[in-house]
Amino acid sequence: MAHSVDCALPCMRWRGGLSLKCLLFLVSVLVGFEAVPISVDKTKVKLAEEQDTGLHYDRYLREVIDFLEKDQHFREKLHNTDMEDIKQGKLAKELDFVSHHVRTKLDELKRQEVSRLRALIKAKQDIEGGKDMMMDHQALLKQFEYLNHNNPHTFEVEDLDRLIKSATNDLENYDKERHEEFKRYEMMKEHERREHLKTLDEDGRKKEEEHHEELKKKHADHPKVNHPGSQDQLKEVWEEADGLDPEDFDPKTFFSLHDTNGDGYFDEQELESLFTKELEKVYDPANEEDDMVEMEEERLRMREHVMNEVDTNKDRLVSLDEFLIATKKKEFLEPESWETLEQNQAYTEEEMREFEEHLAREEKDLNQKTLDLQKQKEELERQQEQLNAQKLELQQAVEHMARLKTQNAEPPAEHKGEQIYL
Repeated sequence: MAHSVDCALPCMRWRGGLSLKCLLFLVSVLVGFEAVPISVDKTKVKLAEEQDTGLHYDRYLREVIDFLEKDQHFREKLHNTDMEDIKQGKLAKELDFVSHHVRTKLDELKRQEVSRLRALIKAKQDIEGGKDMMMDHQALLKQFEYLNHNNPHTFEVEDLDRLIKSATNDLENYDKERHEEFKRYEMMKEHERREHLKTLDEDGRKKEEEHHEELKKKHADHPKVNHPGSQDQLKEVWEEADGLDPEDFDPKTFFSLHDTNGDGYFDEQELESLFTKELEKVYDPANEEDDMVEMEEERLRMREHVMNEVDTNKDRLVSLDEFLIATKKKEFLEPESWETLEQNQAYTEEEMREFEEHLAREEKDLNQKTLDLQKQKEELERQQEQLNAQKLELQQAVEHMARLKTQNAEPPAEHKGEQIYL
């Protein structure tokens, strides 16, 4: 699924600067609105559907953003703040000048977040039974570097600086992590195929290999995939999706048509939507040979490629100017052929070998743990049997003692019924 990066609240963009919401959510990757005069009725602006950033501190991030946006001084400082200054923490220093009300609310938010993290730490300690408590505490804190834990009470410049840098770093690594997940997916799929072949006899393996090769050929047999972001690719969208004459193709009009939120920029989601026609040439969910997980990886590759070529200021948005400049380049008019995933295996044989070795080690460890647990179970059963035997012996001893006591309390049998004569 294409990753959505829309923002729930207005994300305003000023000349020469980025909105705080755009900044913190993937450093401007989130959708924004063009700056409008104060007199514009903002209730008529259609807000994008709220999307989770995928960060574990998403709620805290959103709440901090919401309150900072309410401070006029802080918003005005964004006018002349460029991306590198933001990343280096220069914007965070402006926190000293926000209103008392905003600072008070940020203090409260931080205390709540610190309490939440402490509850998580306590829960982890409880689960682990207190073992290696200090180490676990430090390891868990390491995951929450967006907070200054030395000051759990007030929200300071360092907190905003940490939050900006953490969100920037985490979200910029998002695509990289997705690629790694896809690689593991592909290797696991191949591993399972090879393991299945081991369960078959010679004839079965031969048929399965032939079927596998047939599926690969069928998947590779598709119409030419245009180079993403090229004139041919965009013209195809213009003609087939927009229903317009390819001879009348106009880049500026095309941009306006597909800038769906009208903010003057192509965000990642809007870019990815342009590749649907190309992907449909290769992938069909009804076909056995087509893997939809691979389709989304292909979509990601296309979007990354276009961003690398067109997004010259690296703010993860494509402006109209950047787009128009790109349409004048030779690469736009005469692009190289695009190699799809089947032409670019996600992993090397060396990586596959290491992956299978890792799986083998995990399986061995799991088997050893299973064996250890089985031995522990047998030992517990043996001990239980001993306890049951001891319990039985004790019960028998108690019953024997009770019988002896009863016998001692009764009169001798020969005296029963006898009369005594004087």
